[in-house]
Amino acid sequence: MARDGFRRLFRPVSRLLQGQGGALSMTKPMAAVGERTVRSILDLAMRIGVSLTTVGASAHEASLAVSRVTDAYGLHDVHVSLTYNSLTVSYLFGEEEKPLTLMRVVRVSVPDYAKLQQLQALVVSIETGLELAEARLQARLIRRTPFLYRSSVVLLARALLASGVAVMFGASAMIVGLTFVAALAASLVQAGLAKTRVPMFFSQMAGGFAVTAVAVAVSALSQAGVGAFQGINPTIIVASGIMLMLAGLSVVGSVQDAIDGFALTATGRILDLTLQTLGVVLGILAGLEVGRAFGFSVGVPADAPSFGPLPEQLIGAMIVAVAVAVTNGAGARVIIVSGLLSSVSMLGYNAIRLFDLHVAVAAGVAALGASFIGTLIAHRFHVPSMAVTTAAILPLVPGMAVFRGLLGLVQFDEGGALLTGAGALASAAVTGIALASGASLGLSLATPLRATLGSVRRSRAGARP
Repeated sequence: MARDGFRRLFRPVSRLLQGQGGALSMTKPMAAVGERTVRSILDLAMRIGVSLTTVGASAHEASLAVSRVTDAYGLHDVHVSLTYNSLTVSYLFGEEEKPLTLMRVVRVSVPDYAKLQQLQALVVSIETGLELAEARLQARLIRRTPFLYRSSVVLLARALLASGVAVMFGASAMIVGLTFVAALAASLVQAGLAKTRVPMFFSQMAGGFAVTAVAVAVSALSQAGVGAFQGINPTIIVASGIMLMLAGLSVVGSVQDAIDGFALTATGRILDLTLQTLGVVLGILAGLEVGRAFGFSVGVPADAPSFGPLPEQLIGAMIVAVAVAVTNGAGARVIIVSGLLSSVSMLGYNAIRLFDLHVAVAAGVAALGASFIGTLIAHRFHVPSMAVTTAAILPLVPGMAVFRGLLGLVQFDEGGALLTGAGALASAAVTGIALASGASLGLSLATPLRATLGSVRRSRAGARP
């Protein structure tokens, strides 16, 4: 009796120190559905996951969507494996049964934010009770939905993107116009190569070469004494073209996959990102070497051109963000939010620079703030957070630093140009990593806050009479 009393006395202490291990269940509930229905559910979830991946969603978001769809239809403990080019789902009926496993190949990713928004809305509708047959029909219709804009509109938006970069640097109207022409030429070349199914690596080379050829031609006209081209800085043209070529590369998504633990997917995306960037580098180097062969060269600027006045920075950033949103097939809401959020990122960048901090630090903090605010706003306006964040931070991509580094590597025989080029490339790499890391951290910090605010809002709505 004394021993039992002693145990009852110290039982609260034992519960406080030890884990709350309840009685173990030797069975688990199984879904009361047939194999044909299970196959239909898995196929729907897998198609939605593949579609999300191909239109620009991160690996974590696509995998979570697959689990959300299967849970909504009563299939729990579904194993999802997403790699760079394949998605596999597997469901075990019972310990004595063979698992049902389906696999689909993930095609090349082409950002389409309008379709991404529709797929996210479909997942929410499934969780709120959408019938399986209707969900399969809607998923099929979404996958077959054509791109929101015509190809001519996309080409003009890409050229406008480069012009917006020139505006950010405080360029004159002449340079902005020449930048538009160079970017339009590069876009036309890439569009023509895309129709012949040329790999993206060579398409990036051709685009970089086209932009550099226009810059070398401008430099040649300036050296020839043509009055309209006197005093024009061709480096801004190439730097704007570099940002045009890098606009479609998902740096943020690659870093996000690595942080979320999708190492294989992140490795594939980073490798693809590196190859496409190298394609731009080789194209620019080829253009510079061709110019030197004809006696026309573009000199390495002694100092990196800085951004122009703040009003021009804000206008240029908004032009870039709007152009990126249109290029990626975003709707009106995403375009408006992206444009406003880009001004927020530029204001944050300039505020941090007032403390004389490094460019990479300022870019990372600005990306963090833009991503944090963008995630909250995106949930409120029912738009993809990745869409508005990517468009908002793109104006901070260090295109000028990349170009100065390339010029330094090409003109290595000119004194300290090689050292200048290596330092500029290292600075560009650090700035790019800071942008991606800041955007990823902002998304991670804002997601739980967004969920908390959503639950509070629903509680208040339920409390109203």
